[in-house]
Amino acid sequence: MATGGRRRRTGPQEIRRILRGHGHRILLAAVLALAASALALAQPLVVKRVIEAAGTGTATGGAIGLLVVLFLAQAAVQAVARYVLARTGEGVVLGLRLDLVAHLLRLPMRTYDHHRTGDLIARTSADSTALRLLVSEGFTDAVTGTVGLVGVVVLMVWLDWMLFLLVLAVIALGSLAVVSVLRGIERAALHAQQATGAMTAELERALGAIRTVRASRAEDRETQRIGRQARSAYTQSVRVGALDAVVAPAITLTINGSFLLVLLIGGVRVAGRDASVAELAAFLLYMLYLMSPVAAVFQALSTMRQGLGALRRISEILDLPGEPGPHPPSDSGVRPAVPERPGHDTAVLEFQDVWFGYEPGRPVLRGVSFTVPPRGHVALIGSSGAGKSTVLALAEHFYEPDAGRVLFEGRDVRTLDRSEHRSRIGLVEQHAPVLYGTLRENLLYAAPDADPAELDRIIELAQLTEMVARSPHGLDTAAGERGMALSGGERQRISLARSLLTHPSLLLLDEPTAHLDAVNEAALRRSIRRITHECALLVIAHRYSTIRAADLVAILDEGRIVATGTHDELLNSSEHYRYLARAQETGDLLSG
Repeated sequence: MATGGRRRRTGPQEIRRILRGHGHRILLAAVLALAASALALAQPLVVKRVIEAAGTGTATGGAIGLLVVLFLAQAAVQAVARYVLARTGEGVVLGLRLDLVAHLLRLPMRTYDHHRTGDLIARTSADSTALRLLVSEGFTDAVTGTVGLVGVVVLMVWLDWMLFLLVLAVIALGSLAVVSVLRGIERAALHAQQATGAMTAELERALGAIRTVRASRAEDRETQRIGRQARSAYTQSVRVGALDAVVAPAITLTINGSFLLVLLIGGVRVAGRDASVAELAAFLLYMLYLMSPVAAVFQALSTMRQGLGALRRISEILDLPGEPGPHPPSDSGVRPAVPERPGHDTAVLEFQDVWFGYEPGRPVLRGVSFTVPPRGHVALIGSSGAGKSTVLALAEHFYEPDAGRVLFEGRDVRTLDRSEHRSRIGLVEQHAPVLYGTLRENLLYAAPDADPAELDRIIELAQLTEMVARSPHGLDTAAGERGMALSGGERQRISLARSLLTHPSLLLLDEPTAHLDAVNEAALRRSIRRITHECALLVIAHRYSTIRAADLVAILDEGRIVATGTHDELLNSSEHYRYLARAQETGDLLSG
């Protein structure tokens, strides 16, 4: 996946970035690991002294006691070192997850248009879990193994540099085989993470439309579709396991081969009196100590190779640019301040020759111009694909126009702080998403500090009083997953109330009566008339009754405003509007 033309970081650069801010804990763990290694490396020297003392008849009790103390101290310090590194690893993963979640929630809308939601979720969950191995195990083994390896090597060279050269030659041969395997592990691990992300995306797709899946009797087809990605992830993970399985035997053969070679040659030298038994025993002990750090380093490399695939996928998302900030006017080098409330004559929303397309060269809006006055009620109508929902998306500043300007309360939205801008606009989507939680949590979602009396007023205004009264726990009743415990009309009115609690200057409604029966539709129309005393309305209207309630109707056709006026004016002047009206009279909805 491309990363906006940015140069992809290499593995070490990515690791340095995620470890930033944790240097003091890593340094502490490294010091502890060094101390544990020093305690371990001193033990063969004490053993050498015990053997030499026994050969001369000298007392060995003090040396043996020292050996026990060194052994216990090493175990204690090593345990603390591994705990510090493990906790540091968990802290790194937590920080990365929090950064990733915060970044995912602030990406431009165009990014969500081109990425599957399930795959983005997988990068936060499955990929970050794999990353934990990279940090808490791979990095831990790398630090402790490297420190121990350096110490063992120094002492082995000091005891017998010729035997050490033999050991080094055998280890070098084994390392060549291991390094070639590690390259394959990284590639297979990356493919496994990609397949897991695709599987999560397919599962999210099916569960998000589970009622449609059941009604279409498509459970088996969806199982097979998801299963293909699961089997792909399985195949790649098995390949990782197969390659990783080669690493441990290669390390074992290397160490055992070195040990046998030292035992053979060292034994011959002792027999020829070119070396002492004590020196050979100390060297062989260091050989045993060498096994652990060498195995730890190679295992760390294997684990880190597996984790790098997950880290790369996470870095791809973190490298994506977030929503841009306000753009200052071209003649000013100063970021504009948040505008004050406009005067009564300033239009709440104005489109000035706006062009926009989701893909280059395929415009959805073509020179759209219209105005929503203060306390005005404007209905936007048109056939499916005309660009009505795109108008609302630009008004909310989810996207920026390719050409032209969108003005909110007299200011170009590109110069406004997005959060402040959106706090003045309410949005009621056609599908009226309701989040998992209680009715109260959903109503207060955009205004968590709203006054209880104001909440009661808005509930009455949105015609929710009866629904709340018959709910088993009132406002504390669970809404269900995606609001499935509620009817479509109830979700619509909850979304309306949620928006009204923010006291917006402009309320955007995407066919508010789409899921209402005749009684509730009439009640909502009364609410809308009352709402116009509090804010302006821009309504995507499909039903004839909703259109007639508007002060002004704008007709959008193939991305252009082809006519504006009141209902009666358009009936007299617009053939296109008369066509839409006839379709409505025959029972067809003006679909959006």
